[in-house]
Amino acid sequence: MFLEMILPIISIAALALVFGGLLGFATKKFHVEVDPKVEQIQAILPGVNCGGCGLPGCGMFAQSVADGNAKYDGCPVAGADGAMAIAGVLGIEASASDRKVAFIKCNGVDDNVKKNYTYSGPRNCIAASQLALGGYKACSYACIGLESCKNACPFDAVKMVDSIAEIDEVKCTACGKCVEVCPKKLIDIVSEKAKVRVMCNSKDKGKTVRENCRAGCIGCMLCQKACEAEAVIIENNIARIDYDKCTMCNACVGKCPTKAIKVMN
Repeated sequence: MFLEMILPIISIAALALVFGGLLGFATKKFHVEVDPKVEQIQAILPGVNCGGCGLPGCGMFAQSVADGNAKYDGCPVAGADGAMAIAGVLGIEASASDRKVAFIKCNGVDDNVKKNYTYSGPRNCIAASQLALGGYKACSYACIGLESCKNACPFDAVKMVDSIAEIDEVKCTACGKCVEVCPKKLIDIVSEKAKVRVMCNSKDKGKTVRENCRAGCIGCMLCQKACEAEAVIIENNIARIDYDKCTMCNACVGKCPTKAIKVMN
């Protein structure tokens, strides 16, 4: 009776020893050495896995940087301080880089833009953009203002003001999440130092712009003529600023008749 009770216990113990030995062998056989730089880099990263670096998560970015397949300053959330710390881990000298922020190329607030109709559907810009005339605002390029970018931002850097999105540049990390979800493609990632900005994305001719929005760029060329540095160019009926040439003289701002060019605070 005793033997019948003890044999299963002995069998289970023997199997445990065998499998334990096999597991130990496999662990040693297939062990992969982890580069200590990867762990150090990952400790510097914010760990939000936002994808702003172009990779699925912070772990993969850390591995890519350690392997030399990604730039040390490729994480927009870590910022300049994080980039310098990562450069220290890699044993290289960090170069100074401008902080980037998202920018909404629209000033189509309620008082400025004409409405096609009253919208009362879901708070989703993509859904609303599929409706008649491309949305409820008369300007087909205007910010729809239904919070898709706000909801996509993991850093609470987007707020809605008078039916358009605004970026809190203090909170913004330039992760690009808002850029991805905007159906109108009117969000750019720009240098924080680029303070003179065109608050419009319309490619319509001036007459059409005036009919739809009183704050839109009408392509009148007054800004281009006023800029002695030749930093302002009219392309596709809209002003574009070459920041490599811009001296921040603000002559274009003073000449714009619709106030479509502004100096950001």
